[in-house]
Amino acid sequence: MAEQTARHRSFDADWTFIKGDVSGAEDPAFDDTTWRQQDLPHDWSIEGPFSEDHPSGGGGGSLPGGVGWYRKRFSLPAHDRDKRISVTFDGVYKECDVWINGHHLGSHPYGYTSFHYDLTPHLGEGENVLAVRVDVSRQPDARWYTGSGIYRHVWLEITAPLHVAHWGTYVRTPSVSEATAQVEVLTQVRNEHEDLRYCTLTTALLDAEGTEVGQASSRHPIEGGQTHAFVQRIRVSGPHLWSVDAPYLYRVRSTVQEGDQVVDTYETPLGIRSITFDADQGFLLNGHRVKINGVCLHHDGGCVGAAVPERVWERRLETLKAMGCNGIRSSHYPPAPEFLDLCDRMGFLVMDENFDEWRIGKFPYGYHDHFDRWAIQDTLSMVRRDRNHPSIVIWSVGNEIPEQTLPEGVEILKVLVDLVHREDPTRPVTSACDHIAAHVPATEAFLKTLDVVGYNYVDRWAERRELYYTIDRHRHPERVMIGTENASVAGVRGEYDLQVSRGWRGPYHTRMIRAEQLWKFTRLHDYVAGDFMWTGIDYLGEVRWPAKNASCGPIDLCGYPKDEYYFYQSQWTEEPVLHLLPHWTWPGREGEVIPVICYTNCDSVELFLNDRSFGEQVMSFPRYGMDPSKGWGEQDFTSFARPATADLHLRWTVPYQPGILKAVGMRGGEVVCTQEIATAGAPAWIELAADRASIAADGRDVAHLTVRVRDAKGHLVPDADDQIAFDVQGPGRIIGVDNGDPLSHEPFQSNQRRVFHGLCLAIVQSTTEPGQIEVTATAPGLTPGHITIQTRRS
Repeated sequence: MAEQTARHRSFDADWTFIKGDVSGAEDPAFDDTTWRQQDLPHDWSIEGPFSEDHPSGGGGGSLPGGVGWYRKRFSLPAHDRDKRISVTFDGVYKECDVWINGHHLGSHPYGYTSFHYDLTPHLGEGENVLAVRVDVSRQPDARWYTGSGIYRHVWLEITAPLHVAHWGTYVRTPSVSEATAQVEVLTQVRNEHEDLRYCTLTTALLDAEGTEVGQASSRHPIEGGQTHAFVQRIRVSGPHLWSVDAPYLYRVRSTVQEGDQVVDTYETPLGIRSITFDADQGFLLNGHRVKINGVCLHHDGGCVGAAVPERVWERRLETLKAMGCNGIRSSHYPPAPEFLDLCDRMGFLVMDENFDEWRIGKFPYGYHDHFDRWAIQDTLSMVRRDRNHPSIVIWSVGNEIPEQTLPEGVEILKVLVDLVHREDPTRPVTSACDHIAAHVPATEAFLKTLDVVGYNYVDRWAERRELYYTIDRHRHPERVMIGTENASVAGVRGEYDLQVSRGWRGPYHTRMIRAEQLWKFTRLHDYVAGDFMWTGIDYLGEVRWPAKNASCGPIDLCGYPKDEYYFYQSQWTEEPVLHLLPHWTWPGREGEVIPVICYTNCDSVELFLNDRSFGEQVMSFPRYGMDPSKGWGEQDFTSFARPATADLHLRWTVPYQPGILKAVGMRGGEVVCTQEIATAGAPAWIELAADRASIAADGRDVAHLTVRVRDAKGHLVPDADDQIAFDVQGPGRIIGVDNGDPLSHEPFQSNQRRVFHGLCLAIVQSTTEPGQIEVTATAPGLTPGHITIQTRRS
């Protein structure tokens, strides 16, 4: 979450909430003493229950919508009463109305953009009441799960009448090199006094340690009720450049003075970097070509719904980073501000996307109802709020927009593209197009209006299944191309179909082929800037009952890596990777042939079952060719004659018998990694582990607790489905449980969960009291698990 300052104060605590429509709840005198006490962020949909009859349908995860009300009572200290007071909502889903002391401040229909209101004219000296009505009754309305309520943070902004305006800085780096960089800061300073005031704006550039490395100062008169735009430039010698491997962040501190008095201080993050999208070289970061190995992400956090604690996203992003992922597409809506803060700090390349609909609807109650009135404002909100994040390298103004195929579509597109260019000329604009080749194709005028052409499922159409981007490369050599959405290696964690699957994913031992072939092409063709696969993590919705979540990602709804995760890790990272699948516990299938798959970046892998070798297999990509610097006779033919497969995985067919399956990976003739999978016995005990031993006692921080059911020898039991009960003692509470099973309808808010293929998750959140959280996990017939988590004040 963004840091709280004297100007920017958290307004999340001590609200009241009721689900249902209530007459007169905007009135300050309304009696809300029977309402639930509720801190924000809050998503009432995730509380359930699941039902096939909910209007959201399987597309929305079969969870409820409806209407809800929030109210907050607050008083201002005397020293703040002569200041300007506003409230900022990072996101409310959706169609909300806001009142202060019975005065209607306004309506905001879109659920994904941030917005703010000036409270100053309507505040009293005593108690004030802020009321918010949220209406999510008209569904289905979006893809996919949306959540309901004030699901992102709320802030109280308290400033002097002379202050930096809301989202009032724009920082860019027009020239960047390893030797020097120029930082340009555009600052909007607002004068809310009635008369003219003289403003001195001092802008300081601070490095990561807080040391000032540059400064600029300007003075200008500002008339009452007016805003002045200061433009200042700071030169930096030997800058630390922001990159995916070293995401170095500076801070820009804006200090507003009236005479000798400091009246406002405002900070903006800065990453000094240059970006280029090129028709031949793809994407360049600081002048170096970087392939964007990206994923699409929805905004839900699994069992916590749309109200996602920052640590939940941090853990998920850490897991993606370890997979080798360096790019995130915010499909299909602007993400939470703290999500982008994490991407800045962790080194991700972000495509920030605003809409899934324009005027033509995809859902009965989608954004098309509001596009004509709100599209300009919502696009401005996205760009002005987010343009200082160095992680953002490209904007998207739409996903699979039907207007891409219509003559009038280009006129809408031009308006949006020109608007984004005006607000941020430093980044290109794309749209994720799924009809570039189709029976009714996207118009050439539409595609030419884009700075970068985004391809959704480039291999979907006819011969493009094999030729990918090459057809358009020949026709349009000037076109800059990126894969905005393409297929992943999808599947449900721990499930293996030994028969020929009738589903669209195919059996576990062949479903990686489509993604493998596309990755080969993308990897070897520089002109393809990169690819965002669908998706990085499983998400709620886009299914049919009885399923509740889609299983498209290499990471499941709990944040646990699936087998597919290791395919991407083997291709996107350099450290040795070796991963076998499936598990090796198949009672009753003795003698039946089991396909064994290995994802690896080793030179060769030998497979053993109970110490019997099933042979060594060799894989190389890219394959070796003859070295032109050597003579014909000096070429080592074994370097390119040995591979046993042109695929990016290895495969053995092994008759099943219980025991130990072992793989040995070699590089340069040396063993660099091994893996063993043992046949498991009956469930015997519960292993309970936490991702962190200590968390902050701030009422927001969380620890992820993983249950693994193991046999007497310590092996994970892959078919275990025991019901686990959690007992929590001390300053913490469980805010969500899950197991990754798309067919499970157990409630997410609970103190129990059945394990799925041996695993389940509980997320424990701290209170504001320091101490020890003691958690015990029990199940009938199993030895319990226990863990202690320390909570500390920072």
